[in-house]
Amino acid sequence: MTQLEAAKKGTITPEMEKVAKDEQIDVQELRQLIAEGKVVIPKNINRNFDVRAIGKKMKTKVNANIGTSGDCPFIDIELQKLDAALRAGADSVMDLSTGGDLNDVRRKIEEKCTVMLGTVPIYAVAAELAMKDLTTDNIDEEVLLRNIEKQCSEGVDYITVHCGITKESVARMDNSERTCGIVSRGGSILANWIRKNGRENPLFEYYDDLLKIAYKYDVTLSLGDGFRPGAIADATDRPQIDELMILGELGKRARDKNVQVMIEGPGHVPLSQIKTNMQLQKRLCDDAPFYILGPLATDIAPGYDHITSAIGGAVAGAAGADFLCYVTPAEHLCLPDVDDVYEGVIASRIAGHIADIEKGVAGAWERNVQMGIARKELNWEKQFELSIDPETARKKFRHNKEFDSCTMCGKLCAVKIDEGKNK
Repeated sequence: MTQLEAAKKGTITPEMEKVAKDEQIDVQELRQLIAEGKVVIPKNINRNFDVRAIGKKMKTKVNANIGTSGDCPFIDIELQKLDAALRAGADSVMDLSTGGDLNDVRRKIEEKCTVMLGTVPIYAVAAELAMKDLTTDNIDEEVLLRNIEKQCSEGVDYITVHCGITKESVARMDNSERTCGIVSRGGSILANWIRKNGRENPLFEYYDDLLKIAYKYDVTLSLGDGFRPGAIADATDRPQIDELMILGELGKRARDKNVQVMIEGPGHVPLSQIKTNMQLQKRLCDDAPFYILGPLATDIAPGYDHITSAIGGAVAGAAGADFLCYVTPAEHLCLPDVDDVYEGVIASRIAGHIADIEKGVAGAWERNVQMGIARKELNWEKQFELSIDPETARKKFRHNKEFDSCTMCGKLCAVKIDEGKNK
């Protein structure tokens, strides 16, 4: 029985009890939100870890992408990135590996991962073809579904599947005037498959089979946005919204079969359109949890896209986004290293917390009040404890012990002047 099915039947699961305690919410209210499809608890029946929930009234969660590539197929490096993501406080990790022994890589990441784990199964199928010098239009539908079941049976908690790309929507995309075209790897693979084979997207055509697999292992479907905008000039265009409408319909079909589902979103979006994008998703997808990449509010900051995405993520989260996929300083440039992963998670966590303050999530405002008191009291240890990144805060701190202040102000510390303590 899936978490969604249990919630519909009025059953409180151990996972719901854990989440309710962590989120400071009544467990019956949480159960109802899950039953309505507004909250998901991604947890494969074959895995045990510190579960977390995504959706309405929950803290905004953060995902970190890691994974090998053909140019860097070394699992040891990815395990170091996994450790960095966990140290930085990621709520989720996605293995996007495309190089080396993919089964071994996924197995080793899963063994070390203490949070929910996601994958994009079509990457593995495409990578295996590439290793044989075959193009992605040679993907076999049965092989794809078998790979999905294999990953689900091994314990993956959620999978990104680009089911909303169809023959009709690809034709519309090809007739659009996009600046940057298709930037989703999964989206480009399936659009190319449809063009070359003249057939329907197998993930759309065999969606019912996909639902049976997901139900069997209680794997949450993350319905991917294959036509997400990769440039702010393309935001909120017809291909993006056309796919979103299809995802809304597919999300309802999943919930009807007791499969947990969340919807993925943009992408690159100017600030003026971010709130509108969030409202459209919630309206068209029945308030399902929304998982977004960024969004990046400008296209011209390579090397600093963890900052541009944090700005967009804070605005999006405040407007209703539930799950932020981090963006690192390496975005658009190269495979991220360990430091990039750490910085990317922290930047997204900052954005998520800012959003939680605006959404009134339990504990978010109070934590800031406590920080204000700690600063007033010059209580350095409490400030470190309350900070999003205590590790970096401690490293940066320089103490003027004579005046018990930081070295920025010394004897001209505003707090001490205000209280007359600098005599």
